[in-house]
Amino acid sequence: MANQKQTVDRNVPKIELRNVTKRFGSKVVLNKLNLVIPREKSLVVIGGSGTGKSVMLKCVLGILRPDEGEIFVDGRNVLKMAAREREETLRKFGMLFQGSALFDSLPVWQNVAFGLIQGRNMKRKEAKDVAIAKLAKVGLGPEVGELYPAELSGGMQKRVALARAIAADPEIIFFDEPTTGLDPIMADVINDLIIGSVRDLGATALSITHDMASARKIADELAMIYKGQIIWTGSREEIDSSGNEYVDQFIHGRAEGPIKMDVLKP
Repeated sequence: MANQKQTVDRNVPKIELRNVTKRFGSKVVLNKLNLVIPREKSLVVIGGSGTGKSVMLKCVLGILRPDEGEIFVDGRNVLKMAAREREETLRKFGMLFQGSALFDSLPVWQNVAFGLIQGRNMKRKEAKDVAIAKLAKVGLGPEVGELYPAELSGGMQKRVALARAIAADPEIIFFDEPTTGLDPIMADVINDLIIGSVRDLGATALSITHDMASARKIADELAMIYKGQIIWTGSREEIDSSGNEYVDQFIHGRAEGPIKMDVLKP
């Protein structure tokens, strides 16, 4: 893996989506979507529910296959890779799932070490040592490793999920609505941990959220998705003067504007 990193052209984006289209029946969820994620940067994609954010992530991860388009990681088209090469590429990824998605039947340390044991055949003792070290990175002591998810608060569960996402020192980390369900103070704690984790690993991060406080804090760059297309990209400093009426309506949470919510009227 180290050799692969050294041979990649630094000017090549870490991830690039070109004209990615995904349909479910007659519904077009992604519509020729284009997005570039620079290496070692944190890109946050904002947008409302049902705009295609999660489907986009799943296409990059191979959970869903696009109907059209190309997806590149380190300049290589993942949609044309053989299974083994694809598996090696997926080892570059870590993921913090919406709702944390911890295994209730496993203690915390096994949740953190799950990918190490199951995906990389690491010995349990070594994997536990890594898990405890990663828990420490997110501010949790070794005693937490012996607890079960049901014994933790929502904020602690999110920290455990972050520890799992960084357990294998990934080159790329995806964050799916990382602050959902958290109070503002705990959400800010998680934001700080995300920033620190990405920086410490020198990782590339892609986050999807509708939480603008989180987006403003963790992003180097932002992009907005609407009806399956990226309609604006820019730095976090530029978003308040984007000149895009869709972006302006979204970041200020206004009901009036070009974005119309589907609401059933009595």
